[in-house]
Amino acid sequence: MTIKTGIRAFYVGENQQEPDAIITYTEENDTTIVANSTYVDPSLRGQQVAKKLLDRLVEHAREHGLKIRPTCSYVVKMFERDKRFADVALMD
Repeated sequence: MTIKTGIRAFYVGENQQEPDAIITYTEENDTTIVANSTYVDPSLRGQQVAKKLLDRLVEHAREHGLKIRPTCSYVVKMFERDKRFADVALMD
């Protein structure tokens, strides 16, 4: 499975407009991005696709010295559960 880089997104599929799975974010400021949506097509569920997309977003944040403010319920849940995201998580 190939995770592609889109416009403020990482996705799986042919294109960002009709992805099979996608995690999107917005830029809050120069040091913070907001993870605002995660979607995985039912045909891919159970394959940890959402986790792989989140891992790619976290990798992006680390590469660029960014923090991630989660508003997407999936990302909030993962940040609360998994302490390996503590260095990038910006929880309110």
